[in-house]
Amino acid sequence: MRASYSEGYYVPLPEGHPFPMGKFPALRNILVREDLLDPSDIVSPRQADWADLLRVHTREYLSALADGTLSRQEERRMGLPWSRQLVYRSRLAVQGTINAAFMALQDGVAANLAGGTHHAMPGHGEGFCVLNDVGVAIRVLKSACWVQRTLVIDLDVHQGNGNAAYFRDDDSVYTFSMHGAKNYPFRKPPSSLDVPLKDDIEDDAYLETLADYLPAVLDAAQPDLVFYLGGIDVMKDDRYGRMALSRDGLHARDGYVLEQIRNRDLPVVLLLSGGYAETPEGTADLHAVMHREAARVFKNGRN
Repeated sequence: MRASYSEGYYVPLPEGHPFPMGKFPALRNILVREDLLDPSDIVSPRQADWADLLRVHTREYLSALADGTLSRQEERRMGLPWSRQLVYRSRLAVQGTINAAFMALQDGVAANLAGGTHHAMPGHGEGFCVLNDVGVAIRVLKSACWVQRTLVIDLDVHQGNGNAAYFRDDDSVYTFSMHGAKNYPFRKPPSSLDVPLKDDIEDDAYLETLADYLPAVLDAAQPDLVFYLGGIDVMKDDRYGRMALSRDGLHARDGYVLEQIRNRDLPVVLLLSGGYAETPEGTADLHAVMHREAARVFKNGRN
């Protein structure tokens, strides 16, 4: 499996900042160490073009990002301190998802070892999300006539409000979000299908709910490409999750999603989204579950 990754995905943050930036290099190291990713299959992205970012984001917001003129309130909403390195990193990650999407269409499955920044809105960043990588990737793919219909499966504990809002009036993009009902964001624009869940939900109830909805979602969306945002903040003891999945439950979730996709012979892009374990290394190890399951499910390639 090919994957997008750059050392530029890591940007130093102030001491004590809650975002686990170290998870990106840690994940790359885990995947290589476990032979889930060959170094020769790592594709290093360039920065996404401003013209491509303008397909989703407003000129005013991008100008403020480029010039460092975000207001204190805008920076606080973004959740990350502005720096030129952060803008560079965010543009790399967007291009990483674009590249992964093209690779998935060629290979059946591909990954970005970042991405899934589903809270970024056209006119602002929020929730540790600076730019909306999935939105930009879909627009680039459609403009190049590589896809007509796409599906976003978002299983992060936090609803993908940026994708829901941006694609609200686009029938060619199906957004499916299964998330904590009482968790961030507190204003949730409607996805194509939202499945809100109670706090403290455990493996069996979570997996039964997913099985109740996912097959019908895949059949209704009829996508040319699937983006899977496999946030691991559904785990028990995640700092921001308020759910209670076990490691076995996470394996079962990712395995089930990928099996359903493969059974329909659909290409899929694997994206991280959120996760806040005790350490960046622990967070990366949980993100690696998706890749361990992908190696199992796609071991013989596409059907």
